[in-house]
Amino acid sequence: MAKVAFITLGCKVNQTETEAMAGIFQQRGYILTEPDSQADVYVVNTCSVTHLGERKSRQMVRRAIRLNPSAVVAVTGCFAQVSPADAAAIEGVDVVIGTRDRDRIVDFVEESLREKHQVLAVSDIMNEVEFEDIPLQAAPGRTRAFLKIQDGCENYCSYCIIPYARGHLRSRSLDSIARETRMLAADGFQEVVLTGINLGAYGREGGGFTLSDAVRIVLEEPRIVRLRLSSAESLEISESLIEVMESDSRMCPHLHLPLQSGEDSILAAMRRPYTTADYAELLVRLREKMPDLAVTTDIIVGFPGETPELFAKTLEFATAMEFAKIHVFPYSRRTGTPAANFHHQVGDAEKKRRVTELLTVGEHSGYKFRQNFLGRTMPVLIERSENGMAEGLTPNYQRVFIEADPLDIQERELVQAELLRVTSEGFIGRLKK
Repeated sequence: MAKVAFITLGCKVNQTETEAMAGIFQQRGYILTEPDSQADVYVVNTCSVTHLGERKSRQMVRRAIRLNPSAVVAVTGCFAQVSPADAAAIEGVDVVIGTRDRDRIVDFVEESLREKHQVLAVSDIMNEVEFEDIPLQAAPGRTRAFLKIQDGCENYCSYCIIPYARGHLRSRSLDSIARETRMLAADGFQEVVLTGINLGAYGREGGGFTLSDAVRIVLEEPRIVRLRLSSAESLEISESLIEVMESDSRMCPHLHLPLQSGEDSILAAMRRPYTTADYAELLVRLREKMPDLAVTTDIIVGFPGETPELFAKTLEFATAMEFAKIHVFPYSRRTGTPAANFHHQVGDAEKKRRVTELLTVGEHSGYKFRQNFLGRTMPVLIERSENGMAEGLTPNYQRVFIEADPLDIQERELVQAELLRVTSEGFIGRLKK
């Protein structure tokens, strides 16, 4: 039987889409193998959010070709969608698919193999109006199940290429979400993570439903004991969503709310539709209602026009927000976006210095956040248990390491752990029986 291997770059949405495509191959009789092994087909699911992501995508395509020059190599994802000609020009690439028609990927691969020609199957993503609903054929072997319910983005931030790679807003139907949730629960998953390119915009294109409706549909499945949101824009956290999070204990008290800058003039240049005051006011309201809430964020440093004085304001604001974790990204100049032509571009060395400085702020605030939970006993969903050590996550996304016999704790098991000591990665805990 033919073997297929997947190489995935980029976000959780890409990982979820890879799992769906892998299921299609398996249903058609292919054997799934590791990405660094010999395979008959390689699928590289690419990223294009930064120049680094695009460069890594090219590198992984060439790596797949070197692993087995006679294999069929298919390139899909955002890089393939935004730059299909560049992807097709890489010697050894047999199939190019964008961010649509992944349900036909096996047909394209077999056409290329049969006809001995390159298949270029990239459509105009801006013409797509329906959510690409590819049911999982088999749930992946992980503790948390990622459920994609939304695609597309219409924010058009001045630095971002994703709207051009993903197209207009498209949402999965509530019936499809319910069906997929039942399948995941039947396969033993206790936690579901809702994902999307612009998750908070779920349902905005029409249909009379919102993200809070999708959340309620998942929570109707009693076998799901945790529901988490992957990421949402701060302005999209509605009162109805807050009400569900506050009232149902299965909703994880964790929100990833991208900030991108802690200075208002930079936010305006980025075309972010909020101010730092808006953001801060939301966090106050959320923390009043959910005292255990962990707020994590993304911040871009070195955006064009960000002077040292303006960056200092971001440092000050980020410190005041007391984030549980800060993901820091140096600004990446993307051809085709307005910011690529802005004046006062910041040098790479300065961006690197700012990344380091802001990461230090994030480490301090994360440590301070975790100290609030010392001595508490919290539920931990176990992700791994081996060699006398188990680890997993609390509802508010804090990692806990527990010394335990593997016979006492199993993967996907929900246990109670007393939090004994704060570490740079989370907590050292003790199993409470």
